[in-house]
Amino acid sequence: MNSKPLYLGLDLSTQQLKAVVVDSQLRVQHIANFDFDADSTGFDIKNGVIVNESLHEVYAPVALWLQALDGVLGKLKDQHLEFSRIRAISGAGQQHGSVYWKHGAADALRHLNPSEPLEKQLDDAFSHPYSPNWQDSSTQAECDLFDKELHGEEELTRVTGSKAHHRFTGPQVLRFRSRNLNRYEQTAHISLVSSFLASIFLGRIAPIDISDVCGMNLWDLDAGAFDQRLLSLASNGNAQGLEARLGTVYEDGGKHVGPVSNYFVSRWGFSESCSVTPFTGDNPATILSLPLRPLDAIVSLGTSTTFLMSTPYYRPHPAVHFFNHPTTPGLYMFMLCFKNGGLAREQIRDAINHASNNSTPTDNDIWFQFNKQASSTPPLNHTGPNSDMHLGLYFPRPEIVPNISIGTWRYNYTPFSKTLSQIPSDKPENVNSDARTIIESQFLSIRLRSKDIVEPAKLADGSSLPAQPRRIYLVGGGSKNPAITKIAGEVLGGSEGVWKLDVGDNACALGAAYKAVWAAERKGPETFEQLIGARWDEDAFATKVGDGYNKAAFELYEQGLEGFERMEQDVLSSIGDSASE
Repeated sequence: MNSKPLYLGLDLSTQQLKAVVVDSQLRVQHIANFDFDADSTGFDIKNGVIVNESLHEVYAPVALWLQALDGVLGKLKDQHLEFSRIRAISGAGQQHGSVYWKHGAADALRHLNPSEPLEKQLDDAFSHPYSPNWQDSSTQAECDLFDKELHGEEELTRVTGSKAHHRFTGPQVLRFRSRNLNRYEQTAHISLVSSFLASIFLGRIAPIDISDVCGMNLWDLDAGAFDQRLLSLASNGNAQGLEARLGTVYEDGGKHVGPVSNYFVSRWGFSESCSVTPFTGDNPATILSLPLRPLDAIVSLGTSTTFLMSTPYYRPHPAVHFFNHPTTPGLYMFMLCFKNGGLAREQIRDAINHASNNSTPTDNDIWFQFNKQASSTPPLNHTGPNSDMHLGLYFPRPEIVPNISIGTWRYNYTPFSKTLSQIPSDKPENVNSDARTIIESQFLSIRLRSKDIVEPAKLADGSSLPAQPRRIYLVGGGSKNPAITKIAGEVLGGSEGVWKLDVGDNACALGAAYKAVWAAERKGPETFEQLIGARWDEDAFATKVGDGYNKAAFELYEQGLEGFERMEQDVLSSIGDSASE
């Protein structure tokens, strides 16, 4: 029997629970997933959640997740995983969701019967059987109160790292208490999704993670403690009672929280010495899916667009999110989330295909015309020093950053005179030029909002490049498109190039598994980046797909950035004027 240690990482997302097992050298040994819609029984869900349109509520049954955990471990057993070799466990959970344990739940966790499934034994352990999902938007009134409590979104952002958001746990707890006072009073503990999953493995209520706690609008990042004013708001004056329900927050992301509970030892064959380490949020786990150095960035190009960066600088702004880094004190996570990503690009792709009489292309060439036009159009469609730059905003869905409704806007910007003019909507569209403009628009928005946290890049000869990310790692479907990857480097830079990170859809679970490796095998003050960086096989997971920084293009986009910011302000102003009429 092989005695070499293994490490388990889990990802409890909206639609599935995934498990990834790696060895000490970070090589994947097992993967299993439990799809909530396809694999569960007894739950009236779609895409993993229940939706109440009338109240804008989106939530998930907590018992579903219990069923999923037994299910995914059963699938690993079917793969002949030797559970006794697992030395440490960590996990990731969809961020901002909350789980409400009733009085007596801690005893139920401690006395689980190994012969019975989790769902049967813990289904009655919750004062509220549902967990609000990150898609929930029912808390606008509560968000307004959070802003008001600290006299505006700027101060709330300075303290907690983010302005008030519908999905954040603080506003959700306030709404839950206001609408379900009896259930709130029956609540002994409140977990995040990540700490809920860790609690199951521990057999007792687990602490909240130092990074995931920042997704609550309750944690003061500078003070390293819950903000008593916000706790008091969320609890109708009983800050001490809410803090007791939330429990301790461990600052060490690799801390040994405790051994796995006897339930897992007896039922699945885990070792009694298997360590449970703090579970974190899905975005913090994603940033751990590679040894990301400070000022390296991950750009996820899926249906939405997400920008993640590890940074030593805490420079909060209402348009972005800051979190404590999940493993490394002194570092922060900077995050941007945009609703519009792949869908906007696909709409323009389809319009170009239609205009070129290629409305039913094969899968092999569906992006051919789009890429041809994007690659042959000059940056910003700028053909000379006195010519206009072409800019645009393309929002098939309402956008959060900036807060603009559905629509398409096209502008011309003349850099030498700094004049900006909107192209009338009744003017015939040049859909071909939209191919490059949509890509530029999305990356210019990232550059605009990240410019204050990047730093000049130092070169070996002592000279410096303009402030920009060090490496840019692209993930998601858009990372496979050569036109997009090239323009990403031209707009955002990347002093060490643009890279495609190929971890499939396993990033969160892999990051959690790597966290478990680091927690168990680190020596003294060895950081996550040091240990994982020494073992991470870059050739297996990352491919350089672009040179990154190009002086001429980077400087041209710097000129265009001023016009882009003014364009956003103009659209916001026109929408405000229209709304007031």
